[in-house]
Amino acid sequence: MRAETSPPPVPPAAGEAKRRWVLAVTSVASLMVVLDALVVATALTAIKDDLGASVTELEWTVNAYGLSFAVLLMTAAAAGDRWGRRRVFAAGLTLFTVASLVCAVAPNGEILIAGRVLQGVGAAFVMPLALALLGAAFPPDLRAKALGVFASVSGVAVPLGPLIGGAVVEGISWPWIFWINVPVGAVLVFFVLTRTEESHGPDPAIDFPGLVLVGAGSFGVVWGLAQGGTAGWTSLAAAGPLVAGLLAIGAFVGWQRRAGHPMLPLHLFRSRRFAAGNVVIFLHWGSALGAVFFMAQFLQAGLGYGPLAAGLALAPWGLTTVVIPQRVGRLVGRFGERPFIVAGLGLHSLAMVWIALVAGPASSYGAIVVPLVLSGAGIAMCLPAVQSAVLTSVEPRFIGKASGAFSAMRQLGGAFGVAILVIGFSAAGSYASSETFTDGFTAAIVASAVLAAAGALAGSVISRRTTSAKE
Repeated sequence: MRAETSPPPVPPAAGEAKRRWVLAVTSVASLMVVLDALVVATALTAIKDDLGASVTELEWTVNAYGLSFAVLLMTAAAAGDRWGRRRVFAAGLTLFTVASLVCAVAPNGEILIAGRVLQGVGAAFVMPLALALLGAAFPPDLRAKALGVFASVSGVAVPLGPLIGGAVVEGISWPWIFWINVPVGAVLVFFVLTRTEESHGPDPAIDFPGLVLVGAGSFGVVWGLAQGGTAGWTSLAAAGPLVAGLLAIGAFVGWQRRAGHPMLPLHLFRSRRFAAGNVVIFLHWGSALGAVFFMAQFLQAGLGYGPLAAGLALAPWGLTTVVIPQRVGRLVGRFGERPFIVAGLGLHSLAMVWIALVAGPASSYGAIVVPLVLSGAGIAMCLPAVQSAVLTSVEPRFIGKASGAFSAMRQLGGAFGVAILVIGFSAAGSYASSETFTDGFTAAIVASAVLAAAGALAGSVISRRTTSAKE
């Protein structure tokens, strides 16, 4: 087994400067990646009119990004450990930038979807490596604070996504939501290669059977969840991929028990902090992404807002993710992660119940703005704490694998959450009128509250980090 490689010792001042560069480039890169998951939503109508895209093509303009993103996260983490985290991170940024250019000049829906697939692949090679680079650059006593800053910067995408999408569509044209990535991506690649240090994981070989199994499993689960809302959960189009995906994930777990160089060592799950933290992020992002998916629709279909107005209305919800994570990152070292996870998801759950009780066709924005802010505060409180719990629960040489698992659970949780909320919506309402939409919206938001409450329960078993022996 190859030893973990890390940068050579440097003077304190130089070391602090290098850590700041790592924090800056990884945070901005994550902001760009998360932003592109959200910014397209308010541009779909303009894309339809300009390219003549069908409803199916519009759906896959959104889904193609998330699907390729989720499937390759653990593969990206393994590649970074093997060939160098900085090198693979830069390659992911380069691919994401080129793919953004393809999307910007796409002459039809098919090319746009292909560009979105490539964007998702690039994003998959950015997010887990960003966390791995941060984990390698910052010692355990500084890691939680750095993760708070990281979460704050990437959290800016939540309020900016719908807002930028609406503003760009109404003020310029939809291709500019992709054009902006080109110069930003090029600058980031330059600074990654010139201002950050290389590091590797411990394994001398890639676990190719593991890569195939986890990729197939993730693809099957995400594809099945995406199809279930339209094709029906008992249909072959949804149930077949779901079952096949779950079987592949089961086979992956079995293979990891006997693989010589496992891509996800199962002994990591012996840590209650690691295991519970991954459950928390699955439920956290499922509840949050599902809520914002339906909240944006409620503002437009229920309250009659336009794209830009809906983006502005969601801004108070998202702005909390800019301020709170930095504060939480500073306090985690003193109080531990559990209070912030439990309180954060508990607050988000109660806010969802509040919105479900007051939402209606005759509701005003004033009736939901306070619980929106409370929900955003709870989500923002939880994220840096659960990141810290997972990334401080493993030895430094396993940071890459831990970040890959964490990122994969977050993406899979998002797909799961949207699917669960769609089930709730479809069971109680429809898009036929504002009244039936509100009925479905209420059921979906209650489902979001249940997912958040389950996440808080999972977070309640996370223990304090009592030793740095393994950090």
